[in-house]
Amino acid sequence: MAQEKGMSEEKLTAGELEQIAEEAYEAVSQLLDAAGLRSGDILVAGCSTSEIEKHRIGSYSNKEVGEAVFAGIQRALVPRGIYLAAQCCEHLNRAIIIEEEAADRYHLERVNVVPMPKAGGAFATAAYRGFVHPAAVEEVSADAGIDIGDTLIGMHLKRVAVPVRTERKNVGSAHVVCARTRYKFVGGSRAHYDEELL
Repeated sequence: MAQEKGMSEEKLTAGELEQIAEEAYEAVSQLLDAAGLRSGDILVAGCSTSEIEKHRIGSYSNKEVGEAVFAGIQRALVPRGIYLAAQCCEHLNRAIIIEEEAADRYHLERVNVVPMPKAGGAFATAAYRGFVHPAAVEEVSADAGIDIGDTLIGMHLKRVAVPVRTERKNVGSAHVVCARTRYKFVGGSRAHYDEELL
């Protein structure tokens, strides 16, 4: 069978895939430690498997890499009861794949799409196949986020986003950027704020 255009022909070893999963786990764990998320919160993740493998974003989707990143992220989130919102690529307008339970809990409007490696991305495809009951939604307002490979997750973060610097700066060759969110400040010069909510 012919290789689909834009699909990675590179076969990574089991050890390399395990390393990618571990790096994703480390990055998300460090973000969670800094962000103070609670059970039931949402973390949005965008991921370019192409960038992880030193290719230009969107040019070499890799199913196995997507699955490794998904596994690593879920290993960090599931024990803490935090929902993953997996961002699709721009071809699906950066729609979100999330557990149906979270979509129902937060009254998220569903859309009808099934991500594929070249229309949604390998990571979102892995999430769709890996979730117990996957749901596609148009948008979320996540409590924190991780961007692996400069995929632009800002549209799915609550206001106000605050950068989080983690020790893990990359997953594979992909640049990692993390953010948490905080409540908006209201009031003027006489206002006082709850330090625990900063």
